[in-house]
Amino acid sequence: MRRFRMLMVVAVAVLSAAAMAQAVQYEIDPVHSSAQFSVRHLMVSNVRGEFAKVTGTVVYDPKDLKASSVEATIDATSINTHEPKRDDQLKGPDFFDVTKYPTLTFKSTKVEEASKGKLRVTGDLTIHGVTKEVVLDVEGPSPEAKMGPSIRSGASASTTINRKDFGLVWNRVLEGGGLVVGDEVKITLEIEMGRKAAAAKPAGGAAAKPATGGAAKSAR
Repeated sequence: MRRFRMLMVVAVAVLSAAAMAQAVQYEIDPVHSSAQFSVRHLMVSNVRGEFAKVTGTVVYDPKDLKASSVEATIDATSINTHEPKRDDQLKGPDFFDVTKYPTLTFKSTKVEEASKGKLRVTGDLTIHGVTKEVVLDVEGPSPEAKMGPSIRSGASASTTINRKDFGLVWNRVLEGGGLVVGDEVKITLEIEMGRKAAAAKPAGGAAAKPATGGAAKSAR
């Protein structure tokens, strides 16, 4: 009986280790990632902008999505709508107030499959010091691609929020009615993430020996 229990403990440990081995951790590449947004302006058009600096960590386990997670930080000072005066106002106290709240953050609470190749990621989004639950519709992750010592993958995510829910309430009434800025904000995240490729082992598992003599000279 004792031996049976020991075997069961070992079996559970092996299965747990195998499950954990499926989870892969990526680091978000800020150079190839961004967060775009779109909001109505003067009730007649959409103004688009982006936050150019996105960092964070993604843990992905395709066989156990409950073990997957996303944590991302967006630099609020990196906002860019291609209009310097508007960017200054967005960075100021009327909107993001980046001096007090220099970052926007997202931390997932649940990752689940939406359909083939698509995920639904629920989490806490913090903007302007206010945290609300949002749901991201995610396409990906894409198949991995190797680039030098790094293995890359990517994903696109989107959601829609009401800016007033996060304390971004500034507005102005137009002479003919309507408002300068719409309340609904559409957000799209374009993420590229990477992890280090596992070091290749020489045949037989032996450590590679440094070249000597003439071979070493010819390799320089």
